[in-house]
Parts: sequence; structure tokens; C-alpha cells
Amino acid sequence: MLKACIFDLDGTLAYTLDSMAVVANDILKSLGLKTLPTENYRYYCGEGASVLVRRCLKDAGDPELKFFAQADAAYREKFNQDPLFKIRAYEGMEEVVRKLKEKGILLGVCSNKPNIASQKVVSFLFGSLFDRVQGQEEGLRRKPAPDGALKIAKDFGVLPAECLYIGDTWTDMETGKAAGMFTVGALWGYRDQEELEKSGAMALAAIPGNILDIFERENI
Repeated sequence: MLKACIFDLDGTLAYTLDSMAVVANDILKSLGLKTLPTENYRYYCGEGASVLVRRCLKDAGDPELKFFAQADAAYREKFNQDPLFKIRAYEGMEEVVRKLKEKGILLGVCSNKPNIASQKVVSFLFGSLFDRVQGQEEGLRRKPAPDGALKIAKDFGVLPAECLYIGDTWTDMETGKAAGMFTVGALWGYRDQEELEKSGAMALAAIPGNILDIFERENI
């Protein structure tokens, strides 16, 4: 029986591209590099802040990553200060989360976004609906390592097999599989159906409401 649902954050619970782009582009501009289209961040994000910074620098004119240490530290500091620029929960997502909560399901968030920023975003969008929010922090391997998802399951006192894991990228599908959880691909997110299927999604959700359908189907 399923007892918990663990969600990715960026591209799954919420649209957050603008929040990442405005911080990164401010840093690139301060370094004398070109700024990048917001849409690029759809592919820069998902594997942690440092990976995002590396990808930005290479595309902005620093292929040798001479500015990496400076940009990486600046990104984390600035983003933790204000990760809320133009963010929004996806339509129907709050209702889905509330309905799961009403069923007594434990709710977690597992993100490669820095932990402080993850906490701020989830609190801003969903208040106290989530029982546990785990972002990227020192000593915890980032996704696709299953560490964060397994830590949440342990904190909840449930088995991995009793968890539904929902995400929008190959990173999330690999995370869910590695954790031994039932993994759902979110088609409204930052990547496409082909990526989710190739990386092992066990089910696909076209809209947030489909999560409830999948939950009921797999909970029989």
C-alpha cells in the first residue's frame, strides 16, 4: 500500500525557470558575459546548482570555466536570498496535494535546488502542506542518487516501495528507480515524454490531476 508521495520541485510542483534565469543572468552580466534566454534554463536545471552554473558559463562565453568558483558561490548566495521571482504552482497542483493530504498520505519534496531555497519556495507556494522538504545540501548526494528520496522515506517511517515518486526529468526517473519507488513522469514539466519514457517512468501524468488517478490505481 502506498503511504507517501515524494515530489520533485522545479518543473513538477512549480514553474520556476524565471527565478533561476534572473539570478544566473545577473551574475553572467556582472562577469562581462552574455545573458541567456530564460528558455535555456529548462535544460540547464535539474542536476543541481553547480551543474546549472557550469552550463550557463559555457554557453555565455566561458568554456574553460574560469569564473566557475566565483559564479557558483554567487549563485547560491543570491538564489537563497530570493528564489521566488515569478514562480507559480502548476494549475491544479495545490488541489492534488490537498487531496492527498486529506487521505492521510505523507508528502515530501526532494529537489536538487539548494536546500534553503527549496524550503522557501515550498513554504511560499504550499504553506505547511508538505511534511518534509529536502533540497541539495552538503553531505547528501544530489539526484539521480537516491539519497534524498530515501532519507525522506526513512524520516516518514515507510518503505521505498510504499512511496510514489513524481518528477519531470530523466534525473527524477533515475532517482525514483534507484530508490525502489513507483516513479511517475510529469509531462507538464521541463522535459519531454521521450526523455521520461527512456529513463524508466513507470507511469505518465499529463496533468497534475492524473497523479490522483495513478495513486488510486497503484494503491489497490
